[in-house]
Amino acid sequence: MSLVINTTTPEGIVLAADSRQSYRNPKGMARVGSENAMKLFQINKRIGVGITGLAFLEEGGVLKNISKFIEEFKRGSKVEKMEVNDVAIKLHRLFNQKYKWERQLDAARANIERDLQAKGCQLLEIEKEKYVLKFKFKTPKGTIEEGRAGVDMIELLVAGYNKDGSHEVYGCQIPGEVQKRRDSKQRNNEYGSSWIGQGDVVSRIVLGFDGRIMNVNFAKEAALTQGQPRIFEELKGLEYAIQWGTMTLQDAVDFCTLMIQTTAAMQRYSDGINADPGDMPGVGGPIDVAVITADRGFVWVSKKKLSFAGSEVDLG
Repeated sequence: MSLVINTTTPEGIVLAADSRQSYRNPKGMARVGSENAMKLFQINKRIGVGITGLAFLEEGGVLKNISKFIEEFKRGSKVEKMEVNDVAIKLHRLFNQKYKWERQLDAARANIERDLQAKGCQLLEIEKEKYVLKFKFKTPKGTIEEGRAGVDMIELLVAGYNKDGSHEVYGCQIPGEVQKRRDSKQRNNEYGSSWIGQGDVVSRIVLGFDGRIMNVNFAKEAALTQGQPRIFEELKGLEYAIQWGTMTLQDAVDFCTLMIQTTAAMQRYSDGINADPGDMPGVGGPIDVAVITADRGFVWVSKKKLSFAGSEVDLG
């Protein structure tokens, strides 16, 4: 699943990513396929992108690495002139076309019916709501329960500077939408940190909780009486007061790498949470780091190189 994290400061933008690539084999077992996958890419002189989630897409009947499609996109004739918003929208459109997620969602319907039947449950209703399937079923004990199912997601974090010197950060989900995360022209939204992938550890450290808090009964009950938006608004009181606006570029590099290292370390010792056990240790391997500034543009701070017997080759 991986972890890509961005921190935007007055001095510039930092993008960092781990290198682990995982997959599920034909038996459904989670496997680590590589510790050397590229998750960060320079799109043009001013913009970078990080990617997590699904590692391979089918093209012409052959599975191909996600990075292939990013590299092809970079070679486009109009890439150098693109603004941050252009890159986010065009990459979102590209992967939405390449990833036949609608077919997979239809296939998931049959899997849900088969799994429930195998457990002695009775499917009562199932409907598609945007990008997920919502369903109700009766257990062998006669209780009525609800469930949700979706498909593996591709997530993008697009960050950089526009030609006028303004900066922006966008998060893209496939299936899903394009959302603006940072904008130098929006007061109180200029600086901060965003992450995609397995961000539960970062969320716990920075925000004080992760999104799976709704798996806990008291949170579910509170959401029913007060509404989920109110619950999350109250939980903002747990967030660490980090002064992003005074953070230096080196501080941002240190913060991003610390979050990835801490996530990898925590995954080594844990296997999900008690309210949602079982998880894939998807963060690991070398950490790639890039910075983007208004003056110098995109610069690699740390990037994997091909190596053998002490020699290294930098492919750029």
